Amino acid sequence: MKHLHISVTLHQLLYTILFGVAVLLFFGLAYPHHLHYQEQYQLFLFDTTYVWEIVKQPGGVADLLGRFCTQFFLYAWVGALIIAFLLSAVQLLTLRLFNSQFSILNSQLLYGLSFVPSFLLWLFLLDEHALLGGVWAVLITQLAVWGLLRLTKGWGRLIAMIVAFLILYWVAFGGSHYYRYPTIFPTLLYASWFSAIIIPFVMWFVVRSKKSENAQQQNNALTSYLFPLTSFVLVAAVFGYFVWKNSNMKAEKVMQYDFMASHQQWNRILETINKEKPNNQIGVTVQNLALAMHGQLVNHLFDYNQNGIAGLLPDVQSDATSPMPTAEAFYQLGMVYVAQRTVFEAQEAILDFQKSARCYKRLAQTNLILGKYEVSRKYLSALQKTLFYRDWANETLPLLGNEEAIAKHPEYGHLRKCAYKEDFYFSDHVTPEMLESLYFSNTDNRLALEYLMAYYLLTGDRENYAKLLHHIQKQ
Repeated sequence: MKHLHISVTLHQLLYTILFGVAVLLFFGLAYPHHLHYQEQYQLFLFDTTYVWEIVKQPGGVADLLGRFCTQFFLYAWVGALIIAFLLSAVQLLTLRLFNSQFSILNSQLLYGLSFVPSFLLWLFLLDEHALLGGVWAVLITQLAVWGLLRLTKGWGRLIAMIVAFLILYWVAFGGSHYYRYPTIFPTLLYASWFSAIIIPFVMWFVVRSKKSENAQQQNNALTSYLFPLTSFVLVAAVFGYFVWKNSNMKAEKVMQYDFMASHQQWNRILETINKEKPNNQIGVTVQNLALAMHGQLVNHLFDYNQNGIAGLLPDVQSDATSPMPTAEAFYQLGMVYVAQRTVFEAQEAILDFQKSARCYKRLAQTNLILGKYEVSRKYLSALQKTLFYRDWANETLPLLGNEEAIAKHPEYGHLRKCAYKEDFYFSDHVTPEMLESLYFSNTDNRLALEYLMAYYLLTGDRENYAKLLHHIQKQ
């Protein structure tokens, strides 16, 4: 009997590992840019004031743990590993809650139900607005319940339950930071939390209601191996279908283009668009920027999908996502003031009012280029308190006020030369006059030339296109 008990435990652990591997591969291969998306819209600081501002709020501990883990999503496979570990832990605790009340040998037929809370959390995390703090809230609740069940029955346990409930409300489930829209109720998250607590007791009740002789009949090799496998496969098949059906691969593709642009992976962008031409606004904007960075925009403009002049520099929208690739184009063109305003407004539009490591980095760069060194220092000082942006901030700080070093810098010196020399009124709708002013104030700005020529081609302005060609030939 002892040997059988160990054997069943090992098989159950194997199914948990298989589930964890599936989660890892899904987020690492199919959904990596959703993880990058999550990372760029928060700014986790190793700072006591920052930590206290979070934990003093209802649900703050779970929120803090979620934010801490999310900073590692900068590296998609690390993020995928974290999610796989957390979802596997939820499944093991669901099973553990049942086994703490009844023999493991009687749980074979209902074993697959222990994966339901984890699959619900998987479905929850498919939404780019779902935050990892919600998963931690479920896990913390399970750990608390498991600890309470280990206490001796009596008044002591009852009092402990009341105290634990009050603490849990504050630590894990009283918060509103588990979903990026504070006004939306994340149904899947609370369904997972409810099932993680209820399912173990349902399993316990069903098994306990069986006659003892039926329970004894289950303790054989057939039920020990076949029943857990069957129940696991059934649950995995049903929920696996829903996971794939609800995966937003269109959003994943958009996030991929945004990620590549933010990391200036121009060669990778060209490789990607040559395999599959983008047909969404962000993809087209990034495609044209990458072509222009390689000096190929005018020659290959109509080899790819276009969206009129909106494919070059789209009108800036009042959200946190769509303006970012446009802001990257503004920055590379030398429209530094415009890029700075666009990034700042995008950060202010983040739905749960967090700050953004990506935006902080770009705002530090634009203020440095514009000579606003104290403002740049503010952003760099914050980035010094991060894990993955600290080194970059430390390398950039010595440039503040060092005009000679900035002039020699291959990026900042170049963009400072390309910047507008005269003030002008800027609207969200980019006009040819803006591009003309940008190019003619510095004819070495080849990117501005590419965009201006492309603008004339897309609008069918043959006259101005011919004048521009004539000017180039005279140089």
